[in-house]
Amino acid sequence: MLKINEIFYSIQGESTYVGCPTVFIRLTGCNLRCTYCDTKYSYYEGEWINLSEIISQVKLHNTKYICITGGEPLLQKGIYQLMACLCDEEFKVSLETSGSKDCSHVDSRVKIILDLKTPSSGEVDKNYYENLNFIPPGSEIKFVIGTKEDFDWSENICSQYSLFEKYTVLYSPSHNLAHPKWLAEQILQKKSSARLQLQQHKYIWTPETRGV
Repeated sequence: MLKINEIFYSIQGESTYVGCPTVFIRLTGCNLRCTYCDTKYSYYEGEWINLSEIISQVKLHNTKYICITGGEPLLQKGIYQLMACLCDEEFKVSLETSGSKDCSHVDSRVKIILDLKTPSSGEVDKNYYENLNFIPPGSEIKFVIGTKEDFDWSENICSQYSLFEKYTVLYSPSHNLAHPKWLAEQILQKKSSARLQLQQHKYIWTPETRGV
């Protein structure tokens, strides 16, 4: 059994799977309280659902892409069995996880999207840097950038751990804090190897478009 906040079908707005129709499985609970969090409703709300029912709901949609997100999915021990079951069903599974939890037991078939917390998150001291020594080569490292300090800090971490050489690195502007153009200019000026990532879903599902 897993405590699930929501299961929904939408367009993937982040990672290298951006644009793909995807089923999202959002788990309840998070050990962090980032200042820019846009899913505070997932901290406590949810219902207990068994694995077979979760997989049945996933199969209602004609897509191979599954994104497990939160909150922080790795807080619930049952998530490892769910990921293995989904991979056995030949889904393309990605896991969105903070940089605070040990990822060593995640199924090797799962694409890990590791969200390292920048200074403006207020949770930078919770990053578990040991993950950067063993997560698979196909993993992606995400940094949410809100300030120049965040940008410089991210560049230093990427250099220290050779992240550009090993992984796809994504820089995402903190919504309503950093303008995408500003972040693009920072990447170009620094000659950074990071990939600019805009949260595509926030441009699609605006209040104006929801009624279309």
